[in-house]
Formats: sequence, C-alpha cells, structure tokens
Amino acid sequence: MEKTYGKPIDHWLELVRSQGIDQHMGTVAWLKAEHGLGHGHANAIVAHVKAAG
Repeated sequence: MEKTYGKPIDHWLELVRSQGIDQHMGTVAWLKAEHGLGHGHANAIVAHVKAAG
C-alpha cells in the first residue's frame, strides 16, 4: 500500500481509528472519495480495524 498510496498501512489504520466507523461501507466510501484508495484496500482496512475492536 505504501508504494501505491504513499503512506504505510499503519497510517491508514490509524486514520480509520481516529475517524471512527459508523457504517462499514460509509467509511469505505470516505477512504475512496477523500483519500483515493481503491475499494479492495479501503474495505480491507475498515474490516481490519473493526475486527481488532
């Protein structure tokens, strides 16, 4: 991800943690629209943060 988006995975995980997850797909859409992530990457990040609690 760092090569593709210029930031390490920990950056994206912390960004989602700090944003909070009201709705899974809403957070995925936010990552895609505001930060240019692809759907698969955004979905995986949100799922990981939700699973980690």
